[in-house]
Amino acid sequence: MKLNYNLFYALASTSVAAAFLDPIQRSFHPPGPLDSRSPCPGLNALANHGFLPRDGKNLDFKMIDEAAHDAYNFVHGFLKDPVDMVFKFNISTSDRPSETFHLVDLARHNTIEVDGSLTRNDIYFGDDLHFDATVWNPVAKDLGLDNAHYFDRYLTVETAAQATKNRLALAKRVNPEFTASQQQHLTEYGTTALYLLTLQEEKKGAAPKSWVKALLSEDRIPYREGYNKGKTEKDGMQIGKLLTGLRDAAGWKA
Repeated sequence: MKLNYNLFYALASTSVAAAFLDPIQRSFHPPGPLDSRSPCPGLNALANHGFLPRDGKNLDFKMIDEAAHDAYNFVHGFLKDPVDMVFKFNISTSDRPSETFHLVDLARHNTIEVDGSLTRNDIYFGDDLHFDATVWNPVAKDLGLDNAHYFDRYLTVETAAQATKNRLALAKRVNPEFTASQQQHLTEYGTTALYLLTLQEEKKGAAPKSWVKALLSEDRIPYREGYNKGKTEKDGMQIGKLLTGLRDAAGWKA
């Protein structure tokens, strides 16, 4: 008897999804028209699931720190530098700009947000804040997210590196004002390393494609696809190792 592995995978995935529905207290709700969101799917997902205030406003480091730990198992302090940058660049529009910020503040170009996003368009085209399918679809194709099956469930570093490299090359080609700023160079492949670590399945040491698709295209933590944060805290050393692997795989040169 020949086993239909694609059917087997679909049935298995359905069973897993039923076992890992969104926690009741962390159910997914997309943002309303008055809610604040950023160009970062991971932070948006924290608000969409209630780990952060669902309006995405008046956030401080402690809120971000606790949410990232509770949802993604990042070691405490992991996101201190990015949060500090909000105040260093004086980009907060909250009523207490030296203490809190709104998620939308992170869309300020060439501070934290830079050209070449995997899910958002460059500011040159008018909107660097909202998800853009025309940007994302080629990335998703390069990542093989719509062709995942039982024996090809996980992203490799090589595949993720090539998808990022392709996206950067396209952005540079179509955007006449592409800004290769210092911040842009610092974050090249860094955001890829971040999503790979955020969504890393602990036992496998790799990110399932279905988890990546949910987070990056829907700003949703993939509980329905079986996500769990794992028991081992994620830290800067792991990010550094992934970043080095990605840059090596892409032939990156400083």
